[in-house]
Amino acid sequence: MGMQTRALVSAEWLANMLKRNLAGPRLRILDTSWYLPSMKRDGKKEFAQTHIPGASFFDIDECADRTSRFDHMLPSEELFADYVGDLGIGNDSHVVVYDASDFGAFTCSRVWWMFRLFGHPQVSVLNGGFRNWVKEGHPVEGTYTRPEPARFTATTKHRSSWVKSFEDITKNITAQEFQVVDVRPYARFRGKEPEPREGVQPGHIPGSRCMPFFSFVDNDGMMLSTEELKKFFEKSKVDLNKPICGSCGSGVTACHLVLAAHLCGAPEEASVYDGSWYEWFTKAPPEHVVSEAESRL
Repeated sequence: MGMQTRALVSAEWLANMLKRNLAGPRLRILDTSWYLPSMKRDGKKEFAQTHIPGASFFDIDECADRTSRFDHMLPSEELFADYVGDLGIGNDSHVVVYDASDFGAFTCSRVWWMFRLFGHPQVSVLNGGFRNWVKEGHPVEGTYTRPEPARFTATTKHRSSWVKSFEDITKNITAQEFQVVDVRPYARFRGKEPEPREGVQPGHIPGSRCMPFFSFVDNDGMMLSTEELKKFFEKSKVDLNKPICGSCGSGVTACHLVLAAHLCGAPEEASVYDGSWYEWFTKAPPEHVVSEAESRL
């Protein structure tokens, strides 16, 4: 499908591919489910019980820089290539990602973004996720056969601007070269509700705006239409024609912002602050932690 790969595919489309026995080296399906401890769910265990036929499990904690003190930070090109190659994904594979969250999409946009970052644009998000797949009555299975390994070459060449560091965000407070958009719930952004990670207080980066990630989907977990997304950006005072950087708790749901901007036809690819609020709160001086909470931990 090359550069024309759609960012979103429907459950009906994927079901038709399975009916035609097209799942395989040229079409790989990945369950990317991951949950915060407070959600009391285990994506890997749930995958072992039920998943879309032919799917493999993509663990964002395994395909990550495990030397980092922060959660699921980006892996090296070599690690990513080895990891996805072991799942039978080659450079000619069309990859479809989904998760089984109640939101319809929670972690899948992170993996969609990772593939694109590492030079593989042939990747799509299953609109509505596993939740909608089951609702529409499509088949599931509980058995897993590991695919034959494939050779995958990864490169982030020409895409270094897609990832922002702590230093980049710090500099931007004064330089204002890009818009920082936080997709955590508004109460956490303001500092009114607790963060899910122990020792991390809620709040936000100076000058950032809030667009909660679950607002990009409707009540059925389906992505909003392009026109609805554009209105949401406009209402949130985020200019799609200017550089945008997504942030969240640990760089996962921030990728919903990238997907939404992409669907809106933004002229420049949105970037992601990989360390996000977890790193920011840990490293930033008190004056750069904006919060309505009474005191900093």
